[in-house]
Amino acid sequence: MASISFKGVTKRWGSFVGVETLDLEVADQEFLVLLGPSGCGKTTTMRMVAGLEDPTSGEILIGDEIVNDLSPRERDIAMVFQNYGLYPHMSVRDNIGYPLKVRGIPKAEAKAMIDAAAEKVELTQFLDRKPSALSGGQRQRVALARSLVRTPKVFLMDEPLSNLDAKLRVTMRAELKHLHHELKITTIYVTHDQMEAMTLATRIAVMDKGVIQQLAAPEVIYNDPANLFVAGFIGSPSMNLMPGRLENGAFVSGPMRVEGIGGGTRDGVVLGVRPEDVHVSDAGAGLFDLKVYTVELTGESILVTSRNGKNQLTAHADRHYRCQIGDMVGISFDPARTYLFDEKTGER
Repeated sequence: MASISFKGVTKRWGSFVGVETLDLEVADQEFLVLLGPSGCGKTTTMRMVAGLEDPTSGEILIGDEIVNDLSPRERDIAMVFQNYGLYPHMSVRDNIGYPLKVRGIPKAEAKAMIDAAAEKVELTQFLDRKPSALSGGQRQRVALARSLVRTPKVFLMDEPLSNLDAKLRVTMRAELKHLHHELKITTIYVTHDQMEAMTLATRIAVMDKGVIQQLAAPEVIYNDPANLFVAGFIGSPSMNLMPGRLENGAFVSGPMRVEGIGGGTRDGVVLGVRPEDVHVSDAGAGLFDLKVYTVELTGESILVTSRNGKNQLTAHADRHYRCQIGDMVGISFDPARTYLFDEKTGER
């Protein structure tokens, strides 16, 4: 097992900056998720750990060893990719055992290691099948077993669940979390799916434009976002963000007026409030009224989205609540459950 350290790591291609001066410590046995939109630098960061990209400057350490000049094979890492990367002509057993074959592990020893890895991901009964005879979730488990088979120092996972359907993603998330609990191998996991990040991570590093915007435990990222980017990226549906101004401590935006939000008077303020903290009622019974833009049944709740000018405000309502598009509804929320951001800088 090993920790991973980034010390002033930058990756550039000409004038384009992929990762900017990254200083990051990944603790031994930690499950760190790099989360962000396409092009934010998360995959580049992971590929530099793997040795598939060379940093332009800075140092990367696995344990106490600087690995900048080591080949991928010398780093004792295992990668799980989005597209599985299985050999279609090989059986599941041979796919799992391929890393052992490359390293010249004796057959008897290799068989025991393959069987142990297959058992961990519940593939024992499929060892003689070809990948084409497996489901997407089973193929992903083969890729996991191939990484598990030699117990690496570090796991690197690049959006491994994105090709699976919704139900399988939920199942595989549970399997990955249980495997990490059992194996306790340091893991860096790359995804754009904030639900995967929230459910799997020990800590989340939210990235944008090559820079970590916030690094913290999932509950801190969700409940205490550092800036507008993090607030808007985390959550499904995401946080409501309403531009407006403060007038003697009241937030004002169109028909919205909410007392007790902040102190003083200033322009260029954005109010944030989570949909689950917004209450919908009959018109006139809330802090202010808005017109319903759309209504969506999710099963466990109703999402009621109203409009305030060009901005939308979504609320989680009880699943038995009913309203129609075009209705006026009352909107209210606890000022203590809101967030204020600077519209220009994005900071809290």
